[in-house]
Amino acid sequence: MSGVTPKSGGPVAAEKIADLAAASRILAAQGVVDGFGHVSMRHPSAPDRYLMARSIAPALVTPDDIIEYDLDSNPCNANGRNSFLERFIHGEIYKARAEIMSVVHSHSPSVIPFGLVGVPMRAMFHNAAFLAEGVPVFDIRERFGPTDMLVSDGAKGIALAGVMGGKSVALMRGHGSVACGPTLQTAVFRAIYTEVSARIQHWTMALAGGSPIAALDTEEGKLADVINRTAGMRAWDLWRTQVRSQVNW
Repeated sequence: MSGVTPKSGGPVAAEKIADLAAASRILAAQGVVDGFGHVSMRHPSAPDRYLMARSIAPALVTPDDIIEYDLDSNPCNANGRNSFLERFIHGEIYKARAEIMSVVHSHSPSVIPFGLVGVPMRAMFHNAAFLAEGVPVFDIRERFGPTDMLVSDGAKGIALAGVMGGKSVALMRGHGSVACGPTLQTAVFRAIYTEVSARIQHWTMALAGGSPIAALDTEEGKLADVINRTAGMRAWDLWRTQVRSQVNW
């Protein structure tokens, strides 16, 4: 990190800032984040900047909590506000993948077990179609040995982004997961339905008793994901309306 405060990428529409703040509350309401976790959005007009809340519980985020960062995760306008230690997850994924416009990091409980055992996460139904492409597991100790498990600097963020590759979701052993997408709405949809699909997979594996599971295959996943990128806005509109009914933004 440099000692120089980077310049802002320019103003962002108040509506987009409000949507980003609402995304944090949506993820909390859906049980994907609790007191921990965060969601970010690439700056709409400056691809070398991104936006994310200050270090605060997701359910409490307001538009006034949003901070702008460069891709090295240096804040442009912190103004005394604390930043998340793991903001490097976001900055390094944005560096590595120009097509990604939003990133969610969470510790959703049904997902974590799949990073601890050799059972791959699968797309159990059409809303989780994006999982059919595969879900890699980032094990921080393979590169960094014993750590506090946090992606707290650029080197760890680069390693995570490298394991994630071009996938929509990556697991983090003993920690949580990352979901990303070409829009804020898609990233939130994917984070939520990763947790839902993981729950369904636990139930299905118990019911199957070792029998084959007819999860979506790769081609089915590609076809269904195309639909979800537009139809998924129906879910976003519901979730966003629910937040708007609680706040005045």
